[in-house]
Amino acid sequence: MRIIRYRNPENNPQWGWLENDLAGNLSSPPFEPFHRLDAQIPLRKIELLPPVSPSKIIAVGRNYVEHAREQQAEVPNTPMIFLKPPSAVIGPNGVILIPPQSNQVDYEAELAVVIGRQGRWIDILRVDDYILGYTIANDVTARDLQKSDGQWSRAKGFDTFCPIGPWIETVLDPSDVLITCRVNGEIRQMASTREMVFNIPQLVVYVSSIMTLYPGDLILSGTPSGVGTIKSGDKVSISIEGIGDLANDVIDEKRA
Repeated sequence: MRIIRYRNPENNPQWGWLENDLAGNLSSPPFEPFHRLDAQIPLRKIELLPPVSPSKIIAVGRNYVEHAREQQAEVPNTPMIFLKPPSAVIGPNGVILIPPQSNQVDYEAELAVVIGRQGRWIDILRVDDYILGYTIANDVTARDLQKSDGQWSRAKGFDTFCPIGPWIETVLDPSDVLITCRVNGEIRQMASTREMVFNIPQLVVYVSSIMTLYPGDLILSGTPSGVGTIKSGDKVSISIEGIGDLANDVIDEKRA
């Protein structure tokens, strides 16, 4: 099932679900028992919002060997995690703002895990019980600031630096799906999740051994090789097999 959040006629966020190109409402948030109302609203007539509002975003660095190599960095022995602030989130068709502090802002296409229930010290055999589904994420990064700062909070944390969407796919085997990133229609990244150093169950177990995961939290599972710079006027489109497409325009913040 595909779960969405959209703006209803009263201008409030509404949980819903998709059947083909028609949307219907959910009676409750998907983290609680709910039932689906009839899908009667054409998708083209609604404004999709970020499909989740996380309390925290945990991202994973260097989780693909070739990406570590292109960054001239070692592959970590354990997952390298960092946090992005919830204020970085934008949804499908939201605009990525290039901040004046940076001269090199990069895209990073990633599969994101949406947590469905609270968990700490999650058993690897029960990981699926804690996952609501999956969505697409772009771990936008001010690469020059990442290198100069030595730690990643500023480089990864600007407003608009975490596009997610367009929805949550609840039925997906994340072990071998194709991730493709295009900039202005040109393919820049293409790889399978089977190339991850640490797979999804391992990441969930590892993160939950450090911090409590809450419903709606996101784990960004790392980006393949092929990352590169984006500039004002570009369009970044990320496709993940079995989920769909996430597209965002890019403009300078000073122009916004």
